[in-house]
Amino acid sequence: MRVTSSSLHAAGGTESTRRSRGRPAVPLDRILATALQLVDEEGAEALSMRTLAQRLESGTATLYRHFTNRAVLVGHVVDRVLGEVELDDEALAKMSWDQACQALAQAMFDTLGRHRKVAPLLVEQTPIGPNAMMLRERSLAVLLGGGLSPSLAARAYATLARHVLGFAIQLAGSENAAEQQQVSAYFHKLPPADFPATLAVADSLPVPLEDEFAFGLELIINGLRQLHAR
Repeated sequence: MRVTSSSLHAAGGTESTRRSRGRPAVPLDRILATALQLVDEEGAEALSMRTLAQRLESGTATLYRHFTNRAVLVGHVVDRVLGEVELDDEALAKMSWDQACQALAQAMFDTLGRHRKVAPLLVEQTPIGPNAMMLRERSLAVLLGGGLSPSLAARAYATLARHVLGFAIQLAGSENAAEQQQVSAYFHKLPPADFPATLAVADSLPVPLEDEFAFGLELIINGLRQLHAR
């Protein structure tokens, strides 16, 4: 992921204050809600200033009142989604650092699971909106509070964030129940002489994506416990 110069600041200056004649202003909240709906329905690649303006039945100049370019728009959409991450402060305070870390990662994955086509937007730039910064701060505070060194806490957070993002990107193309049943049936019909190992675990294949995520998250947390113990 990269930080673009346009994503480091909100729309401002003369470019963001352009006015389109004859068209009323569109509230920022409505723009972002419509942009998120567009991504949810058509995918991250469908989000453009022109397409969004068409959905709003407005012109692109209306959008440039709020965003200097698409990168700034993407940053706002991503931060809106991250603002939906549900955190129970009281419950987190009662957890050990590793339990809290696991709960934070799961909460972020669950949120992206409700917007299965949004994750590719997070690859375009490093999220630095207020909600993203809050989540990063909370996660790092948990790791540092558990006694991890700053260097280990930074690497641990980066690993967990990429684990969440990597699996979230796959959610858009994850198989439904019918497809999984077809794949399972295929594995069970394989020739025993050629695929004995696959047949031995066929009852457990394919592994649902959500289960793969939880298993991988547990492995990461266990690894961090061992590093911390050293």
